[in-house]
Amino acid sequence: MRLISADGKQLGILSIESALFEAEKVFLDLVEISPKANPPVCKLMDYGKFRYQQGKKVHSARKNQKIISLKEIKIRPKIEEHDFQFKLRNATRFLKEGNKVKVIVMFSGRQITHKESGISLLKNFIESLKDLSILEHPIKDEGRSLFIILAPPKKEKGKK
Repeated sequence: MRLISADGKQLGILSIESALFEAEKVFLDLVEISPKANPPVCKLMDYGKFRYQQGKKVHSARKNQKIISLKEIKIRPKIEEHDFQFKLRNATRFLKEGNKVKVIVMFSGRQITHKESGISLLKNFIESLKDLSILEHPIKDEGRSLFIILAPPKKEKGKK
């Protein structure tokens, strides 16, 4: 195996026994860095400190992630104009926060025979939010409901 010292200097290619002896001599652990290399690469280091630093890297990577969630808005085909505007404002707020929005038109009873009213409602929703969103999933029929998924527009790198 190829052995690297704690300060990053290469100590050469050694057997496992001699590498373990070197680790004991400087009171450090022998940690395998690259097992798939030929020969495998090991480094002399404090394993507890190494694990702590790896955990910090993972934590900082998670902290910088943006979690996008899917918000649902349910409407009926005979929705009043004020209620429609209220749902539209909620969808606008969700999109500005960076979340995706799933708009569902739910039919009950015999309303299912008039799917065109639900389709026109969804098209109206898409048209009202065309400046704030992109249509990620077109109108889909799912049993007793129709739905679409709207996503916030992708931001170009370098712009805020």
